[in-house]
Amino acid sequence: MPLEPFSTSRALTLGVELELQLVGTHDFDLVAAAPDLLRVLEQQGFVGDVKPEITSSMIEIATGICTGYTDVLEQLTALRDGLLEGARRLDIGICGGGAHPFQLWGERQISDSARYQHLSDLYGYLAKQFTVFGQHVHIGCPGPDEALLLLHGMSRFIPHLIALSASSPFVQGHDTGFDSARLNSIFAFPLSGRAPFVLNWSDFEGYFAKMARTGVVESMKDFYWDIRPKPEYGTIEVRVLDTPLCVERAARLAALIQTIARWLMVDKPFVPAEDDYLVYAFNRFQACRFGYEGVWVDPESGERRVLGDAIVALVNRIGPHAAVLGTQVACAALANDAATRTNDAMWLREHYSADPLLPELVRRQCLRWAE
Repeated sequence: MPLEPFSTSRALTLGVELELQLVGTHDFDLVAAAPDLLRVLEQQGFVGDVKPEITSSMIEIATGICTGYTDVLEQLTALRDGLLEGARRLDIGICGGGAHPFQLWGERQISDSARYQHLSDLYGYLAKQFTVFGQHVHIGCPGPDEALLLLHGMSRFIPHLIALSASSPFVQGHDTGFDSARLNSIFAFPLSGRAPFVLNWSDFEGYFAKMARTGVVESMKDFYWDIRPKPEYGTIEVRVLDTPLCVERAARLAALIQTIARWLMVDKPFVPAEDDYLVYAFNRFQACRFGYEGVWVDPESGERRVLGDAIVALVNRIGPHAAVLGTQVACAALANDAATRTNDAMWLREHYSADPLLPELVRRQCLRWAE
């Protein structure tokens, strides 16, 4: 199957997807309620993009095409409120967070769709372990070559986004020591990681054709890269963020990505190179494991910085573009989080330390999601 043509889209438009946890309100473990919730939402005339995910204790919501931070926040808030109304009818809870703190992967149920059943047959237990929850952000690109240039430029800042969004310190009842343990589940898949380094669409089409001829892939959905092009939308899709605990943080993260993208498109502060990826896996691991305190190695200069400080410096550098886009407040709030070493992983650990019962922690996550 050939790669579909790259669609036309307006540069720097946004689309946001959030994968959310469905939990029982008696024990706050994950519950296989997605089919029932989708039926109730249809009955209540829910307006918005909502769909099942790979296991039936997950649900995904998605905005339409947004122009900026305010638009994203308004759409996510409306989606959240409609989803909560349906959840109340079923007496289930909904929350953010990159991983459920104590669910057992073996108890999960694969969704009924043919695609998800195929993935279960292909990947075995990894499919159930894929019950993790992420935020995906699409950025509109003026053309396919520009999309690839933006993809590889944005890759330099993947650790920054991981640290800011990290919300998965607990897995199967234990503190993993990672700020974002969710990404470890994704790294297990053979087609995860980074995209190949090509900077023009014809070369990318050639790469895809070779992969398709092997039978390994059929579409872009088969790649679980940290950032991937989405030709049917005319976007690149940033996929490394944990689902935040509240919609406001999700909107802020989208605003930061939009601002970085404008800086890369307009100023062209550097030319991406294959050698940028020499430190990619190291930087990404440091962000997942240590969050803001991780080491970030500048791929161009080799300078080593504490990641939290590097985030503050980045936000300061892209300030003029935030002013143009109206994202100053959102970006400044994230810079302050980096300076004070505040993220959702810290919030989860602090609340667990005060009351070390994981079901109670999930209950608090549900309350925060509804704020």
